[in-house]
Amino acid sequence: MRVLVTGGTGFTGGRLAQMLKEQGDKVVTLARQGSKTDKLIQAGVEIVTGDIRSRDDVLRAAKGCQKIYHIAALYRSAKHPDSVYHDVNVGGTENVLHAAEKLGVDRVVHCSTVGVHGKVKALPVDENAPFAPGDIYQETKLAGEIKAKEASERGQPVVIARPAGIYGPGDMRFLKLFSTIQSGKFRMIGSGKVVYHFTYVDDLCQGFMACAEHPDAVGGTYILCGKNYHPLTEVVQIVADSVGATAKRGSIPVWPVMLAAVCCEAVCKPFGIEPPLYRRRLDFFIKDRAFTGQKARTEIGFEPNFSLQQGFRKTAAWYFAEGLLRGKAPEHADAAPIPAKA
Repeated sequence: MRVLVTGGTGFTGGRLAQMLKEQGDKVVTLARQGSKTDKLIQAGVEIVTGDIRSRDDVLRAAKGCQKIYHIAALYRSAKHPDSVYHDVNVGGTENVLHAAEKLGVDRVVHCSTVGVHGKVKALPVDENAPFAPGDIYQETKLAGEIKAKEASERGQPVVIARPAGIYGPGDMRFLKLFSTIQSGKFRMIGSGKVVYHFTYVDDLCQGFMACAEHPDAVGGTYILCGKNYHPLTEVVQIVADSVGATAKRGSIPVWPVMLAAVCCEAVCKPFGIEPPLYRRRLDFFIKDRAFTGQKARTEIGFEPNFSLQQGFRKTAAWYFAEGLLRGKAPEHADAAPIPAKA
């Protein structure tokens, strides 16, 4: 089967493209000029040079494809104006849906985010929880999801997936958490009682595939999440175990860090500089994320395989192998060794 994966040069899309190739699909990805595509090419992925914001480029990439996995998105950053989030997360989705309709694509899997629910008020929640996006990323992801839902209601074969907290080997977003815990510099912000729900990237990609293949998935919306959610104090302990460190106790209040983040944004954003600290990054410490995952299990048979302990150990092993953490990875029975970086 010939499939298009948008966002293939990113962490999640790249892993999905690789796993689809491993199961025998012919995989195409849309990549901007100058993007790093060496690993994709080595894996046998066909590269179409273009931009998700261009309707013609998306149409060209989708030609001949039976399925589209729409993973491309502009993630949390404080250096981009709001209009860029809209162009990528909403306009890009419209371009994908247009191409799929025009070319008669069999199925579109649209990757949204559990962030559309904002800070959840009950633990855990399901797909029916109210929408409460808290920033421009979540707002535009919700707007893109609504576009996908409208296309589904018009008869297009669309499935919406809402991943929770994606991580795994290759991810750089959580590297700072691992490195500061290893070095002893990490300090909890707030009480640490806030809960977070992670999803190991391989599990997530299997969930995407289930959305693309299960006959009952069309028209559905599914939260794809890991086995369990954890309070941040427990997350820190699991990270510490994965890097062979002892987590330091103690915390600092939220308000001074939030004030510092506001100041950093005010100074850096007008110059297009990524602030060292910004408000959206603090969501990790102040907003609960906990989901049942029941609908995906019941309707499309999605069952995550990795516990957080297993996933963090594999992630840490990759960080060590790449030289991103100092020293050597601790030996864990459930974390296969990763070849050292050449």
